[in-house]
Amino acid sequence: MRIALSLLLIALPLAAAKKPTTAQLQVQVKRLTDERDDLKQRLAATDSLQQAIALAKNARDQARSESAAARKEAEQLRASLKENQTGGDAILKELHDAQQAAEEAKAEAARLKAQNETLQIRANAVPGEGDLVQLTEEIQPARPINLNRVTPHLKASSLFAGRPKGVVVVNVLISERGDVLASRLIQGLPGDSPDAKDAGAACVEAAKHLVFDPAASKDGATHFKVWQGVGFYLD
Repeated sequence: MRIALSLLLIALPLAAAKKPTTAQLQVQVKRLTDERDDLKQRLAATDSLQQAIALAKNARDQARSESAAARKEAEQLRASLKENQTGGDAILKELHDAQQAAEEAKAEAARLKAQNETLQIRANAVPGEGDLVQLTEEIQPARPINLNRVTPHLKASSLFAGRPKGVVVVNVLISERGDVLASRLIQGLPGDSPDAKDAGAACVEAAKHLVFDPAASKDGATHFKVWQGVGFYLD
């Protein structure tokens, strides 16, 4: 009887504990996913910002070094002027040039500081409709709509030569409306034959006639301009 009563007392708290519902679990999963995506975006922005800051710091250090060298040269010129008054005009001109170099170095350091602040603002800014962006995990790439209907116009260099075969990769600039604004060859057929060059040029021209679903944010609300590769399989 005591054993049965003990088991009953243990079972009561377990029965009272309610398992989370499916809706609650979905809300928790969505919240964690949003937090993860936000963290990824912040990390990517931080990496770009750190690179920009590193470049600005290097330029600032160089400007400081040039300014210190200019000040040292100016001090040497002042000492030389005291020791020898002959050729004073030439020495004064050199002193003036050194001072001017120091002022230019200071101005360059100020310019780099302002540029660094601008880079920080850009790194923290969220891209808007029509902005040119790089493809990342947070961007849905553009999808070609009529790739199967766009065929490069190829021709053989001689009557007995076959059509060129292989893979040609073209980089296209796709607008936020899905139009191709520009195209350039990334990977052509191997070799320097006229057929290989003509095939590359034909694929670059054909890529201009492609139409895309534009690149967009993950929620599809914002469309971006991107450079994206397209492959043509020649057989």
